[in-house]
Amino acid sequence: MKEKTSKFKLKGISKSAITVVLLLLIVGSYAAFSAAPKEVTFKSSAESVDVTVYNSDLGVVKEVRTEQLDAGHNIVYFKGVASQIDPTSVHFKDLTYPKSIVLEQNYEYDLVSKEKLFQKYIDREITIRINNGDRTETKTGTLLSHSGNQVILKDASGKILILNADEVELPALPKGLITQPTLKWLINSAATGNHSIELSYMTGGMNWNANYVAVVDNEDENVDLTGWVTVNNNAGTTFENARLKLVAGDVHRVQKAIPAPRAMYDIAEEKAEGGQFQEEQLFEYHMYTLQRPTTLQNNQQKQVTLFNAPDVSVVKEFVFDPARRYYWQSSDSTKINVMLNLRNSEENGMGLPLPKGTVRVYKKDSEGKLQFIGEDSIDHTPKDEEIRLYLGNAFDLVGEKKQTKHTRISDRVSETSYEVELRNHKDEDVYINVIEHPYGDWEVTATSDPYDKKSTNKLQWTLKVPKDGTKTLTYTIRTRW
Repeated sequence: MKEKTSKFKLKGISKSAITVVLLLLIVGSYAAFSAAPKEVTFKSSAESVDVTVYNSDLGVVKEVRTEQLDAGHNIVYFKGVASQIDPTSVHFKDLTYPKSIVLEQNYEYDLVSKEKLFQKYIDREITIRINNGDRTETKTGTLLSHSGNQVILKDASGKILILNADEVELPALPKGLITQPTLKWLINSAATGNHSIELSYMTGGMNWNANYVAVVDNEDENVDLTGWVTVNNNAGTTFENARLKLVAGDVHRVQKAIPAPRAMYDIAEEKAEGGQFQEEQLFEYHMYTLQRPTTLQNNQQKQVTLFNAPDVSVVKEFVFDPARRYYWQSSDSTKINVMLNLRNSEENGMGLPLPKGTVRVYKKDSEGKLQFIGEDSIDHTPKDEEIRLYLGNAFDLVGEKKQTKHTRISDRVSETSYEVELRNHKDEDVYINVIEHPYGDWEVTATSDPYDKKSTNKLQWTLKVPKDGTKTLTYTIRTRW
């Protein structure tokens, strides 16, 4: 039955015709599989760019570009990516034809330079020009070696020439050298037509930090507070008209990107009234989105206003805490610290989660000129939390603490008595907070003034010291261990 069916199908068709048809099918199939993929270079300018910058030498870039692709395999050159890109972080998405996929990816970063051009032309013929006064001499030969402007050639007669080249003429750009960092993809396109491609990747060489400027009023009761963000772009490319986002928080990374080399930055400063950034929560971090596009030039440091908060209430505090010493202070330091405290709340004109950074504080002198009076760093600070700024040490206030008695009651119990003398050389009364840090199992058995127990290892006395006067505090602590 099978033989009859076969004979019926082949009836009227000569063997030579069948052979021709089979050959055409084979040739057509071979041509389809062996045809070179279309090569496409995406436009260097993106239609949209989003750049998210982190505190930890990390940027995340998302951009969209459009170009025509053929159905099937295409070799695509995506130029102008950051030179510090992490190729393993690349995410490709065809917004027009989602079924298109990347089959292979190469990151090509062998950029053109004089040294690399010379290296590619070793054992190849080049022409150099030498300026001799008012005339120019040309030499052609095979390049054997190079060092700076000095080249070694072998001419057509076999002579070896060591020459200083003023100009070099090369017939073509050697294969493998490129002018911009480039992603090279083998894309299997789902259809012929214009494809909008969204590319996302991580890059090193980008970071940001916050800085704050506070101006204290004459009574030290209010400050005008301005927040700035400083963005450093050393990623190796410029991001034109980018939508800028900043993430504040301690984001864990398995391995950091290669650190950016030190560079001289152009500084771009953008001043405007507050409200430029919109804040939102992102996982367990906070993100600030600039509400307008901005350009991040390569090797540029850009400063943008984060917020303005006028008339923020502050409290000046004097603290005598001998246990809190700085490296320049002796163990028996008599310094009394000056603190400026404020609450990050809406009622206080703030209430925005504040990224970590440095706060610099100024005050006007008698001529109305701003003078610097101290600075301190703050950590990431949520809303409704208190900020305590250590600005320096009071010039006209002195504290002195000494141990007056120590008694060993038993092998595991002892008592120690202290005396603290505070001296005020100002022409006004002041309040000074005296801090003690007891250890072990302790109790205060005697004190000349009431105290507050702030924690299991912190006591605080708030003492009024009269102008041009002194105040003495005595107390005894019994310790068990």
